[in-house]
Amino acid sequence: MVDQLNENALSEILKAVSDTTRRSLLTQLIQQGPTRVTDLASFYAMSLNAISKHIKVLEKAGLVNRRTLGRVHWIEANLEPVAQVEQWFAELKSIWALRLDKLDEVLTQGEDPHD
Repeated sequence: MVDQLNENALSEILKAVSDTTRRSLLTQLIQQGPTRVTDLASFYAMSLNAISKHIKVLEKAGLVNRRTLGRVHWIEANLEPVAQVEQWFAELKSIWALRLDKLDEVLTQGEDPHD
């Protein structure tokens, strides 16, 4: 069950960062720190509603946190979920390293050491 939860979380993260606007929003938040939604929207030629929808996708993936003070919504980047993506890539690299080691082993077994 835990593996399925991790797979679902990884899928949400990758889905969230698959869109250029969301990647840009995340970059803005990392560069500027906590930012009001209206200030984030000022960087883009789209409606506040459209920006809010992008932020909700980032929130669902856990890549941003929202604090509400009165009527003002502050959005802050949270890069902890990125560790799941890094772990997944590390596992992929590990699999390839094992396969390459095995290939090297097979190729060197057929060599004559006196050549």
